[in-house]
Amino acid sequence: MRQVNTYIGAAVERVEDLRFLRGKGTYIADISRPGQWHMVVLRSAVGHGVIRRIDTTAALSMPGVNAILTGRDLGEQVPRIPFRRPIPSIMPYGQPVIATTRVRYVGEPIAAVLADSQEIAEDALALIDVDIEPLPAVVDARAAMSNTVNLHEEAPDGNATATFTGDKGDVEAAMRRAALVIKHTFYTQRQTALPMETRGLVAEWDAAAGKLLMSGAAKLPFFNKRAMAKVMGLGEDQVEYIEYDVGGGFGARGEFYPEDALTALAARKFGRPIKWIEDRREHLMAIGHSREAEADIEMGFAADGTLLALRTEMFCNIGAYMRPNGTTPVRNAAQFITGPYKCDNFTVRSHAVATNKTPSGTYRGPGRYESCFFFERMMDKAAAKLGIDRLEIRRRNLIPHAEMPFEMTMIGPAEGWDPTFLDSGDYHQCFDAVVKEARWAEKSRDAGRLIDGRYRGIGIAAFVEGGASGPREHARMVLEPGGKVMLAVGSSSIGQGIETIFAQIAADALEIGIEAIEVTHGSTTLLKEGFGSYGSRATVMGGCAVIDAANNLLTAFREAAARRLRVEPSSLTIADGVARTVDGRSVRLADCGDDGLAVDGVFHNNKPTFTYGAAVAEVAVDAGTGHVEVLDYTVIDDVGRIINPETLHGQVVGAAVQGLGAVFGENLVYDQDGQLLVGTLADYEIPLASDFPHVHGHSTELHPSPNNPLGAKGAGEGGIIPVAGAVANAVANALSSLGVEPDVLPITPPRLWEMIQAAGGRTA
Repeated sequence: MRQVNTYIGAAVERVEDLRFLRGKGTYIADISRPGQWHMVVLRSAVGHGVIRRIDTTAALSMPGVNAILTGRDLGEQVPRIPFRRPIPSIMPYGQPVIATTRVRYVGEPIAAVLADSQEIAEDALALIDVDIEPLPAVVDARAAMSNTVNLHEEAPDGNATATFTGDKGDVEAAMRRAALVIKHTFYTQRQTALPMETRGLVAEWDAAAGKLLMSGAAKLPFFNKRAMAKVMGLGEDQVEYIEYDVGGGFGARGEFYPEDALTALAARKFGRPIKWIEDRREHLMAIGHSREAEADIEMGFAADGTLLALRTEMFCNIGAYMRPNGTTPVRNAAQFITGPYKCDNFTVRSHAVATNKTPSGTYRGPGRYESCFFFERMMDKAAAKLGIDRLEIRRRNLIPHAEMPFEMTMIGPAEGWDPTFLDSGDYHQCFDAVVKEARWAEKSRDAGRLIDGRYRGIGIAAFVEGGASGPREHARMVLEPGGKVMLAVGSSSIGQGIETIFAQIAADALEIGIEAIEVTHGSTTLLKEGFGSYGSRATVMGGCAVIDAANNLLTAFREAAARRLRVEPSSLTIADGVARTVDGRSVRLADCGDDGLAVDGVFHNNKPTFTYGAAVAEVAVDAGTGHVEVLDYTVIDDVGRIINPETLHGQVVGAAVQGLGAVFGENLVYDQDGQLLVGTLADYEIPLASDFPHVHGHSTELHPSPNNPLGAKGAGEGGIIPVAGAVANAVANALSSLGVEPDVLPITPPRLWEMIQAAGGRTA
């Protein structure tokens, strides 16, 4: 049997890590251009108000200050940020690239200072005299639904920017049949992704060529190119985005933000390169926020624990404007409210509500993290009411393997969407695996017991993760002199290791050594079209485009080799990067580097993939202080086909730690006037590496996806989705004797201590 490459499935070390470890990475802050000006943004200090005056006279008199842009400098029609998926109802809620007459959140851009250095520009901010007449603010989504404070007077629906709905079966009849009907309210706090590297851009305008070059692309370079062309009134061929190394993304980084437009407009207006680097304080107030949602959930169960009906209404706080992809968490929260469970009767309403907070968008596991928390808390509550084991109530409701692929009820508005199916998998198998791996039977014996002064508890949550977002992805292969294969992909790098992953896929497809593959990515100069990295799509969509490009390169190689060997292409046998004739003559792929072999690859797909799994958390709670220690956290998922187990493991464990940090601390707090009370990392608690030392991630590939030739599924978000549900269930289990039910996030020590006191429980 012929031995072929086995890079796919191997724990190949990340090829990109060497330059990072040696300090050889190139980030946007490292990029400087001759004659550049530095931009610093003046942001509103008022949550809601009318701009009466912006006097820049004193600031402009400072040495080194070259210009200041305000809304009036952009003319009467200040452009708005385009949407990635326009829905008619959200059109009035697009954000102007700079405020002109009214501000709607603290941090909204109202002026841009352009100076010889960033330090001079920052000093000039203090000299700009701004008069903003405050208006009443609204920061709570439920309160905003009353429209007492209307943020967008031109919008016909007031603050309700969009409502996503879904209906299946007969909820009322099913509720009447139920032996148990329970209803509760849940809340997840406002967070942000907080990548290690803040945002940054360098804009350059070539007046002679009429072209704009934007450096600092991340996540969505091709969409941002189209959006920029629209904002600037240019053709798409007049705009290019260049990607450098990126210090994390997690959904928030790389969207089209006001600063994209402001740097570009300034570069064109003044004919200078414009550089903008965000500091951490403005990052907290200006990058996309996420997660804030409140849900009323009612569920009806049969006496044996079978879920008969679900009714839920969610209020998602999207902030002052709709971000380019701001509908995604709102829709996902509704679409995935039942997760991996079967429910034949449900009514779902998910409202996207405008408030005087920073606009909200996507963050790792958008909407799914929230809805998993809501649903899994309800499952524990129902089990307690019915006197059924917590594992058993879940097993009775998980979608059976025999019903795969399982058609989902689509949440609307979803015009143009094809029916979606949970593609493959055995949810019970994965669920039972994590129960065994986490030693549930052993640890549950200590549930609720006071051991060494702390209450022990254990909790579980199951989830699904969507991936392979379409509609397509592109790749290009060029065989260079010397035999090197240059591979360009439309997917972007945001730290997930795509240079390694795509090199593995390409090397296997071409049957050559991985050292012969060099991967470039993200920049719009490399390909005519691409779609970037979001929605756990890069490996599936980009990887399958790489396979198509490899097949096309082998076809071109066959024809080139046939010309060299003077035979018919069909008579050649190609294996291990070598074309052979029947009489034994041969040509290597590497020998054809001067033949100009260059091919494109594309993968079209409108069928998403669904990774699935479950997580178990074990905790110890100090009732005297409210402190929770995570003794053990185990998550197991099935990702279809594993390309690289090491990079996958890093994704799963990293996501779990990110989720644990959010459960216990991260919180963007506002006061009633819309003032953000969190301004530094001293206020916004993020986890340290030592905070959660016992996190275990295990991934399987028992059920490949039938929807793509790799059989892979997305795996960048599954580790974070079940965290809140599993941990909150564990805390409730630990404090069951005290009657404490953590249904509001985050579970901080003061909040938990107050809940213990309110419940009248005795502390140890």
